[in-house]
Amino acid sequence: MSEPAATPNDQPIEEELYKKREKLYPREVHGVFAVLRLLAVAALLGIYYGLPWVNWDGHQAVLFDLPARKFYIFGLTFWPQDFFYLSMLLIIAAIALFMFTALAGRLWCGYACPQTVWTEIYMWIEQKIEGNSRQQRKRDQGPRNAAYFRVKITKHAVWLLFSLWTGFTFVGYFTPITELWTNFMTWELGPWETFWIFFYGFATYGNAGFMREQVCIYMCPYARFQSVMFDHDTLIISYDEKRGDPRGSRKRGTPSADVGLGDCIDCSLCVQVCPVGIDIRDGLQYQCIGCAACIDVCDDVMDKMGYPRGLVKYTTENTLQGKTTKLVRPRILVYVGILTFVSAALVYALVTRVPLEFNILRDRNVLYTETDEGLVQNVYNLKIINMEDQPQRYRLAVSGIEGLQVIGQTEGIEVASGAVIDLPLRVQVDPVELKTSSSEVMFRIESEINPDDISIQERARFLGPVLR
Repeated sequence: MSEPAATPNDQPIEEELYKKREKLYPREVHGVFAVLRLLAVAALLGIYYGLPWVNWDGHQAVLFDLPARKFYIFGLTFWPQDFFYLSMLLIIAAIALFMFTALAGRLWCGYACPQTVWTEIYMWIEQKIEGNSRQQRKRDQGPRNAAYFRVKITKHAVWLLFSLWTGFTFVGYFTPITELWTNFMTWELGPWETFWIFFYGFATYGNAGFMREQVCIYMCPYARFQSVMFDHDTLIISYDEKRGDPRGSRKRGTPSADVGLGDCIDCSLCVQVCPVGIDIRDGLQYQCIGCAACIDVCDDVMDKMGYPRGLVKYTTENTLQGKTTKLVRPRILVYVGILTFVSAALVYALVTRVPLEFNILRDRNVLYTETDEGLVQNVYNLKIINMEDQPQRYRLAVSGIEGLQVIGQTEGIEVASGAVIDLPLRVQVDPVELKTSSSEVMFRIESEINPDDISIQERARFLGPVLR
């Protein structure tokens, strides 16, 4: 059975799906938002490339030492058992993203997303070597002569060096970067270190150097579901159609009313500076990353024409429709409340965190036994994990029942840093002291070196007969 022929209405969809990518040549733009974007790029990349070289308490300030299962973050040492804190941190990041998106659109995409940040750097390198957007376009459309290849090879060589340094820094968060540098200089890098330097480096080279806006448009899931977090009071970058239309060119300084046109002179500069190649005058589009380059360039044009700024601006749908905008609304208050609660819980958990884990497992094979002396005995297996950077000695005490006796090591329990030990313990009680068949007992373990800061109490059950 033959397939149905494509209808005229199918043609635009087919062209959109299979359209070959056309390289974009965004023009350089200056303005308030361009400065903010530059400051964000400088701060974020400064943190990324500089943080591994900062030392704290004798070791790297931020280091994820996977072989030793230690994660150093500014004087705190975390272990795989501390995954709870990472979970809370991810929840905070997600709620913050939702809140800022509901408040002011794609701030993350425009100013802090790694794809945006590294693309800005690669474009800056490209402009320094190849020239501005007009010169780049002219070169790409011109002859493939020696000058063309010289410029292109130089650009890609710088890109590759920067990419490898990016990969090297990434690995420096998992292997002490000074040690990594020494191994690199002596050609003694391990196979996994070499793999990740090249993998992360070439991933950055491909995403920020070549794919650029394609990552935002086709690969990033955030672009697809961001609209569910928008409402009519969300700040978005919009073109004021009522003020700007009808569009048309005119001489500088000509009042719009004198020529029967809106304030938009149809210069298309807002399209030329857009890093994803959209026309903001067509309305809100999922491809828009919220970089505000169109605002800067349009304000510059309005200044030259003698018109008020704000033809393209951060605004809300309600404002464009002449309605009142409420930036503080129930959705924002809910996000703020959740963010505050979870952040406070994380801070409290970190402040009260004890670098010790203590688990009690009662022997389930036998409920209880009776000794030759007529005492009731329960057997426990204690699991002690030292999450300090240095070895510890612990002492143990058990309470909760009158006349309770502990058989086993209770003093000088030595545990190396990061080590886990199993400690068998027998607890005996005179059956006369048992009021119920299941009594609560309290196990307390504390450091003999620093008992005020390192101590934990855990409850357990003691089983036995009840004398009548």
